[in-house]
Amino acid sequence: MPMMNRRSAGFSFIELLASAAIVGLLATVAVPFVETTVRRQKEHDLRMALNEIRLAIDAYKQATSDGRIVIKPEQSGYPPTLTELVGGVTNVLATSGNGQPVLYFLRRIPRDPFVADATIAPIDTWGLRSFNSEPNNPQAGADVFDVYSRSSLTGLNGVPYGEW
Repeated sequence: MPMMNRRSAGFSFIELLASAAIVGLLATVAVPFVETTVRRQKEHDLRMALNEIRLAIDAYKQATSDGRIVIKPEQSGYPPTLTELVGGVTNVLATSGNGQPVLYFLRRIPRDPFVADATIAPIDTWGLRSFNSEPNNPQAGADVFDVYSRSSLTGLNGVPYGEW
């Protein structure tokens, strides 16, 4: 068996540096791509959650307009809280055989994907706007007319998440 000289036994220091430089270069390209992909997924989740809640709020309002939910004259017809959408409300028309006795509008309240603290309940991750609130300055009130993200970040489209 011939003896191998010392130089051919492994990589030289220059070869190791070149390999490390190539891996570093690939990492600097891959990390922003992964971060953008994660952010796009969160934005998609935010759009879906906002759409789901807003459709439920609109369905609740339609049920009050149809007379299936009893409201007081001073009420707007929008749900008093997001909990009403999940907990269900009595369908007053069900007594005459027209539909289910309890109306549910959501199975669960989705979480705002831009709230990182998992100890916060999903219902508390949203900003609430009442019917009497100004569009440019949303404030909570006696009902829930709309929801918005409380995130101060701006989306990839240049629009702050709170304005979606």
